[in-house]
Amino acid sequence: MPLVVVTTSPRVAPGLLSHRAWEALRSGRVLAGSDAHPLLPYLGEAGVAVEVVTPDPAALARRAVAETVVWLAEDDEGFMRAVGHAAIALDEPPLIEVVPGSYDLPGARVLDLVAVMDRLRRECPWDRKQTHESLVPYLLEEAYEVLETLEEGDYPALREELGDLLLQVVFHARVAEDFDMDDVAAGIVEKLVRRHPHVFGSVRAESADEVADNWDAIKAAERAAKGGESPLDGVPMGQPALSLAAQLLSRAGRSGAPESLAAAVGQGVGRELFDLVRRAAAAGLDPEAELRAVARAYRDRVRAWERSEQGGS
Repeated sequence: MPLVVVTTSPRVAPGLLSHRAWEALRSGRVLAGSDAHPLLPYLGEAGVAVEVVTPDPAALARRAVAETVVWLAEDDEGFMRAVGHAAIALDEPPLIEVVPGSYDLPGARVLDLVAVMDRLRRECPWDRKQTHESLVPYLLEEAYEVLETLEEGDYPALREELGDLLLQVVFHARVAEDFDMDDVAAGIVEKLVRRHPHVFGSVRAESADEVADNWDAIKAAERAAKGGESPLDGVPMGQPALSLAAQLLSRAGRSGAPESLAAAVGQGVGRELFDLVRRAAAAGLDPEAELRAVARAYRDRVRAWERSEQGGS
């Protein structure tokens, strides 16, 4: 006789089971190791009787020799491994079949992160006291660490750094009082759908340039609807100065602002730096990335010099 193990995802509503799982649940005696198993109320509504037993690997394996047994698995990998060993030790081991009752959808593990963050916010004194303002340094730090892994080509480390950055997003959503992570996700989904009519609508766009033009036109319409008139509205003034100057020049250029507005603006070193940003933009270069590349090269030269000085001392 078989031992059918029905597995489920804790990230999927417990009543939503696959057709194969429902077939298995009606194929033999259904057992569970706890009366708190989340499936029990739904199986009761469906007329499926469940016997709650003390989890005993050897007893479960022996029982499956005489009859078809359906086991409602939970987060019990160690227990199921013990059942497998117990079954192999029998003279006539039962066939063990695993039937997935529900599957995780892509992105389902974000639900785990939200749940962990909720618990930290309730139970950890440090997490509980944080505010949007106190978290700002960590948000900037994690964003720059992601940038560093990309610049260094350290792609194995990228997954971890992106996770650290995602934590900051979830943390801020949890700290907020008038919205939550679902609202954050819903907002960006709506924006992406609205600004990609060539994907989600009937607009045609054959090239990346056409997509960018559509994006700018839609953003301009959104600004007008909100009462904003300047293409510079929404440029974050708190970003690093080189990237700020480059973004202002780019936005102004796309709106048709004359180049003469950027000529001889300001004075001293600031004006010279602004002119360098303008030259970089005209050459299709990112001034922030260019300077960071030179800074990294300088760092490497200084480290090499330090090593040579230490070796010669």
